[in-house]
Amino acid sequence: MPDIVLVRHGETEWARSGQHTSVTDIDLTEAGRQAARSLAETLKAWTFAAALTSPRRRARETCALAGLGDRARVIEDLAEWDYGEYEGLTTPQIREQRPGWSLWPDGAPGGESPCDVGSRADRVLNELAGLDGDAVVFSHGHFLRVLAARWLGLAPEDGRLLGTLGPACLGVLGQEREDHVVSAWNLAGTRPR
Repeated sequence: MPDIVLVRHGETEWARSGQHTSVTDIDLTEAGRQAARSLAETLKAWTFAAALTSPRRRARETCALAGLGDRARVIEDLAEWDYGEYEGLTTPQIREQRPGWSLWPDGAPGGESPCDVGSRADRVLNELAGLDGDAVVFSHGHFLRVLAARWLGLAPEDGRLLGTLGPACLGVLGQEREDHVVSAWNLAGTRPR
């Protein structure tokens, strides 16, 4: 079974400040650009049958700086979780209005529910299922956690169990015998063995 390499976009100002960022199309910071460039060497360890990217500028720029922009296909389903009314807010700011709020069970008013994001993740996995070779996917922190949860056969909200995927870090979805597994998570710099 081929690997699916997950790449979270590089750092943005909002990622640094903890603001929820979905539809707001912001640029990478200089540190984010540098980290994205450093991914190129790591990603050379694979031969990819497909490269896919979110339509958001931060993901497309990370893909390009990592050396795969010329062959990546933009897939709308790879966009970040739509945070609706919570776009641009931090979790502490949201909890001032709604104590105890958590994205995973609650979703976002005016945005997407966990089930909505899970449906998009399922479509991406179905598209990748027929590939003859490894794939790389450039996307966003919460979406990639949902994608990994769905790969494992878990509910979308179980993406919370995987922990944060840092900016310009990798996860690898693979298979061990008949089981789907997360082979690596939150890597920067080297291919797992």
